[in-house]
Amino acid sequence: MRTPLFLVKFFNYEYWSWWVFYLPMAPYWIYQAIRAKSLAYFTAVNPSIEAGGFYGEHKTEILKNISPKYLAKTVFIAKQTSFKKTISLLINNNLPYPIIAKPNVGERGNSVEKIHSEEELLKYHTHISEDYLIQEFVTFPIELGVLFSRLPSEKLGKVSSLTMKEFLTVTGDGKSSIEALILQDTRARFQLESLQKRMGEEINEILPLGEKRLLEPIGNHCRGTKFINVNHLINRKLDEVFTEISKSYDGFFYGRFDIKVSSIEELYEGKNIKIMELNGVSSDPGHIYDPKYFLWQAYRDLMWHWRRAADISIQNQKKGIKPMPFGDILTIVKQHFG
Repeated sequence: MRTPLFLVKFFNYEYWSWWVFYLPMAPYWIYQAIRAKSLAYFTAVNPSIEAGGFYGEHKTEILKNISPKYLAKTVFIAKQTSFKKTISLLINNNLPYPIIAKPNVGERGNSVEKIHSEEELLKYHTHISEDYLIQEFVTFPIELGVLFSRLPSEKLGKVSSLTMKEFLTVTGDGKSSIEALILQDTRARFQLESLQKRMGEEINEILPLGEKRLLEPIGNHCRGTKFINVNHLINRKLDEVFTEISKSYDGFFYGRFDIKVSSIEELYEGKNIKIMELNGVSSDPGHIYDPKYFLWQAYRDLMWHWRRAADISIQNQKKGIKPMPFGDILTIVKQHFG
């Protein structure tokens, strides 16, 4: 008998709504705001990112500050761009299918799609009503979330969270349909409705014994990706690599890099790293969503990161960088959720 999803959600905080999860942290946030002498202290953490990367930042404005050596090939498509011009941009930038399309402003994997053909791209281009990015599909086998920060007074920064992403898959038994296999997997069951819509008749296919089928190619927790805590892989070499990567971005001190790498050994050497995205001060330490993690550990680690952000803000404020007025933050939140 399958456990009802509402019970799974109740007993596993990784599935909680964001406000339920963060509500107990409110007193600690107020404490940090008092320390930093501003309710919007976090907006002074990354002076070069709009609102510090709280909400609403433009991905293109962030990615242009990352060295091409590390950046996944990316093309900006303004909402008024014709489809013919879009295809020309793909050809001129040597971007073959498959590709990744994503909104220029957005988070949590919303409207991010893997595009396999011109027909699929036309459908995406027609339906999206905002600026978007087209990015190369990086085939490196390991995808990681790397939360990095550096105090303005320090030369060497610190990687404080390393998360490996395990994509949503099912394994055939030779007799069950993909849909039946989804219903046997708790994590996949949360994605059933969206998978039914996207896969169509394919969901009724019976997979041969032992065959694995990738259900979701986008490495986002909200879309079924399992986050695995690999903080044991953090060392000084990793700190040095991301300190070097962040050197090209003046005014960046705290954020999470979403990357793909060919191997952990080459990651330590700073080789074969492709950055798909960089998020600012609102970045979660992804490792806390590992199913093996306890709630008290998650809150402990969040407190460390929130204090770290406040320390950066305090140092930046001493240099004359002022946080945004809190009223402006409320406006951003209203626009984001309105």
